[in-house]
Amino acid sequence: MPSIFPLKTSNTSQIKATIDNKTKPLGALGALETLALQLALITKQRQLNTIEQRTSPLEVNDKISLNKPSMLIFAGDHGINVEGLSIAPSEVTKQMVLNFLHGGAAINCFCQNNDIALTVVDCGILNAVTADEMPQFNSAKVSEVTIKASNEVKLIEQRLGAGTNNFATEPAMTLAQVQQGFSQAKTLVNNQISQGVELILLGEMGIANTSSAAAIMAALTSATVVECVGRGTGITDQQLAKKVALIEQALQRLALTSNGDNVDFNNVNSSNVNSSNVNSNNTQKLQFTEADILNILAELGGFEIVQMVAAILTSAAENVPIVIDGFIVSVAALVALRLDKNVANYLVFAHVSQEQAHQLLLQELLAAQTFTEQLSEKQNIQPLLNLGLRLGEGTGGALALPLITAAASFYNNMASFESAGVTV
Repeated sequence: MPSIFPLKTSNTSQIKATIDNKTKPLGALGALETLALQLALITKQRQLNTIEQRTSPLEVNDKISLNKPSMLIFAGDHGINVEGLSIAPSEVTKQMVLNFLHGGAAINCFCQNNDIALTVVDCGILNAVTADEMPQFNSAKVSEVTIKASNEVKLIEQRLGAGTNNFATEPAMTLAQVQQGFSQAKTLVNNQISQGVELILLGEMGIANTSSAAAIMAALTSATVVECVGRGTGITDQQLAKKVALIEQALQRLALTSNGDNVDFNNVNSSNVNSSNVNSNNTQKLQFTEADILNILAELGGFEIVQMVAAILTSAAENVPIVIDGFIVSVAALVALRLDKNVANYLVFAHVSQEQAHQLLLQELLAAQTFTEQLSEKQNIQPLLNLGLRLGEGTGGALALPLITAAASFYNNMASFESAGVTV
């Protein structure tokens, strides 16, 4: 695992003084001020670490730096979809990957609007994209499994297999595949950072990946399976009941039974599956070893989730903030947090979705952030958007980027009372 240093807060007073001395009432920019504090702390730590690694002098400035934001969409297929848990067959994963490459998806629009470089990573869809399936004007495969696509979109192949196994009945993958995925994602992110990327945004694509994400959440938290399972792309009551039952079956296979009330899987409907009752054990502190967590990933994970976990850990280790999208990416963040608690302060949460599980998960992830202890600022640590999104693809992250850059812009460029000659 990459070594993640705790985010140093020794410069907090100086940074807060800079924010408070801008030409505005104290706290008037709300959550943007807390975000600016987080980004300034991360930038300062990255600059100081860079200086330590250099032999020649490097000037340190007090500005937030978020150069070359990069969206990485990790794609993979899931064996559990043979159970019919999604509105779409697994073949749609590849169809959407091709849509990304041809520039036709929502994420393409949002990345183009916000000048975000877009890379799609094939972690293990059912059938790999071939050169003749690429847009005609694109080049063929180049060195090290990279295909250049349209509109500055790149496809990188880091395939761990042709979709995972059905985790309801057998391990989704081997531990060797988990380790391979970690290694590949680490290399990918390090390459991005070496090219000057200072902000990583994560997205995903994989039919039935909400099933894998829900199972991992149930295994790693005190939430019940019912609380972790949602409708994803809009499944029926029958599919929802089956989804709960199969995840519970998988946890029982691993001796990781639900922590909540028993569920009658023959009598599950929309009213009791979407219950907002929170298990009284939710405050229980669960302890996992690294081996436990890697085993849970192997048993229940998706190839794209595995690689996102490693991408988060690698980015944090390099003092690069990571923008977390929706439920599936948030579950990857949860796994990363279980592996190293120091990752928390490097995470920026783009949005909160309508999924109950995402709301519960965000409570835990946000509570893990410790870059400020001031109550008013703690209350401002929150997802940046609440738009009822449930698309995935990293769309929430792309939409949140203008707010992230706005936080940096006011911190870097807004006049102080002194410089503006304003007295209050």
